[in-house]
Amino acid sequence: MTQTVDYYFATVSPYAYLGHDRFLAIAQKHGAAIAIKPINLGEVFPVSGGLPLSKRAPQRQAYRLVELRRWAQFLGKPMTVQPRFFPVNGDLAAYWILAAAELGATQAMTLAGAVGRAIWEQERNIADAATMQVIAGECGLPVAGLATRAEAPEIMEKYAALTQEAIARGVFGAPTYIVAEELFWGQDRLDFLDRKMAK
Repeated sequence: MTQTVDYYFATVSPYAYLGHDRFLAIAQKHGAAIAIKPINLGEVFPVSGGLPLSKRAPQRQAYRLVELRRWAQFLGKPMTVQPRFFPVNGDLAAYWILAAAELGATQAMTLAGAVGRAIWEQERNIADAATMQVIAGECGLPVAGLATRAEAPEIMEKYAALTQEAIARGVFGAPTYIVAEELFWGQDRLDFLDRKMAK
């Protein structure tokens, strides 16, 4: 039976960016389906004990930058740890990804990966509609159709519903992967996810 991984992530998360390629490779290795579920961490944090970056203690903020550089170097991924457009509102990108998901999980994952690269490699503003159109076009996606669909009320409602679903399932950070009702938080837990899926 095909396994399904519920993938809860924030479009702006540096750790979702760092883990994207490896997660995709693990899912493909096991022939698993990905249920792509962008969420709003701004609503998750208040009910889970998390804090937005700007409200974290200075030493935690400083160590975050050390960890990002460390992981990027370890994974061999290009990364600007303090990009020009960050913090940035990730809602618009989430709408586009959900619109792409109506075409298929592959299209949605392709766009999610491109959004991560846009922030953390290319320093582009994903909160800008014109930028999202360019990114989608670079992914070979139908830009006009997605632009229209991303503005649909039901897409916004889906985003809100996924956020509440994540909270109900115990998600407290991103990225979070759930397979067979077991939760794995963080791209640094992908090895555990891999082993779980191999059973």
